[in-house]
Amino acid sequence: MKNKSRLLRALLGSCLMCYFSAFLVACSESATSPGYSETPGQKHFLWKVSDENSSVWLLGSIHVADETFYPLAPVIDSAFNAASELAVEIDITDGYIAREMRSEMEARGMLATGTLRDVLPPELWYSLDSLCTAWDLPVKMFERMRPWLAATELSSYAYIQEGLKSEYGIDYVLLNRAAKDGKPIISLESVKGHIDAVADPAESDSAGICYLKSTLHEVSMVKMVMNDMVRAWKTGDDELLTRLLDEENDVDYTPDEKRFMDEYNQRLMTNRNVLMADSVEKFLHQDRNVFVVVGAAHLAYEQDNVIASLARRGFIVERF
Repeated sequence: MKNKSRLLRALLGSCLMCYFSAFLVACSESATSPGYSETPGQKHFLWKVSDENSSVWLLGSIHVADETFYPLAPVIDSAFNAASELAVEIDITDGYIAREMRSEMEARGMLATGTLRDVLPPELWYSLDSLCTAWDLPVKMFERMRPWLAATELSSYAYIQEGLKSEYGIDYVLLNRAAKDGKPIISLESVKGHIDAVADPAESDSAGICYLKSTLHEVSMVKMVMNDMVRAWKTGDDELLTRLLDEENDVDYTPDEKRFMDEYNQRLMTNRNVLMADSVEKFLHQDRNVFVVVGAAHLAYEQDNVIASLARRGFIVERF
């Protein structure tokens, strides 16, 4: 059986990638992609959604990036500057939220007894140990983690290895700008709701083992897809982005593992897309001038993405 890339969906679908990468070991300083340049008429992962008397801007984010993403395109800067409020998946710069996230992560992501080695099949533990050796990363840092948390940390570190950093993530940069400008910041999700999307819901850790299995398989391909992913965002190429997100790995999943991955994608993407579209509709009904930043995959991937949902609800949707 085959399944879609978990690594790219994590990078473009959840700001936990940004949160976790901020707490990992120091990352590479290399820039891996050419500097930003814009051609006339170029489109971005930026949409304006309007009703009869108000508009909301939506920008698709990459949650970890590098300095070559900046400065942002003038149309993005102008829309952000004109907005009265900023809405993000979750405000990871808020100290209270950061403490709550760390507490929730420890409560749900750490093993009460034993070690990760005790939980994993031997071959999966050896794969993790070998990868840590190759990355010069102490495997000991994972020993108390449940498999789903280890998979999430590895996803973050895979991109850090290629020079992408949390402090350059689109939403992180705009959060800091909003704070400096005095713009109110709205979190679209609760900490618990956000972690629910990526956490292994099974006490047995079976689903988390599947996530880790998929992640360990895909980390070797990060370098190959990263430049395409960066180019897709910088040029607004949603067809390329969709193609990358649709790429299948060649992991052989059992029927139960296939179900785990389908449920993971449902929680990470489909369920949250509905929540995001509902929030935008609420802002429009309240005539609020909001600039919304969520993972790019939520806006430009699959038929049930946020933009398609808002268009079906009768709102005017324009791409910029």
